[in-house]
Amino acid sequence: MEELDARLTSRIYQDTKDRICALLPPAEDAAWATGVPACPGWTIQDVVAHLTAVAEDWADGTLTGAPTDAQTAEHISRFADPDTTHLLKAWSAAGGLLQRMAATDALSPPLGDITCHEHDIRGALHRPGARESAGVWHTSDRLITMLQPSRPVHITMEDGTYRCGPVEGPVIRLTTTRFEALRWRTGRRSRTQLSTMHWSGDPAPIIDELYLFGPATVDLVE
Repeated sequence: MEELDARLTSRIYQDTKDRICALLPPAEDAAWATGVPACPGWTIQDVVAHLTAVAEDWADGTLTGAPTDAQTAEHISRFADPDTTHLLKAWSAAGGLLQRMAATDALSPPLGDITCHEHDIRGALHRPGARESAGVWHTSDRLITMLQPSRPVHITMEDGTYRCGPVEGPVIRLTTTRFEALRWRTGRRSRTQLSTMHWSGDPAPIIDELYLFGPATVDLVE
């Protein structure tokens, strides 16, 4: 797994944030209430509220890893006001603070969270893109490197193969992409979708071990 320094992570975070902001509807537009299929029960405003609150909490040290369900619920309620102009100003301020802290305190911003949610928003707006971004590359690298299934799994993506799990035992192989790896590891694919990818054998015995979050309860097509 390639480790990123805080300044590089900060630049990738900011690039991702800029792309998301370019996708978002005008302030107070009804499209902010569009449902996000990858995040059942959430609207686009809810996703941006979550991203903003995560940035704030990361900067003040309240959050250092994945938020709990209670923390996530508080993120949504923190920015429940329909004033999306205020929401974006708050995210800009928190993002600016994260940039400064990356330079002065070597604090890496929450890159995985924003990378995943960029594509949640893109899916809601039917605006696919940025699937080969630096955020997708580095987040998928981290997510697959963390994977520890109970039997050997070799995962081949665009630029190499990851050998996950124990060294001994019959190997099952998956050929996929970094984008798809990002999506299934974070629960954006159903068991059916994951099990019918390009496997060398039947992944059923370990299918639930492959998700960090999830799986999705319905097929998510992006």
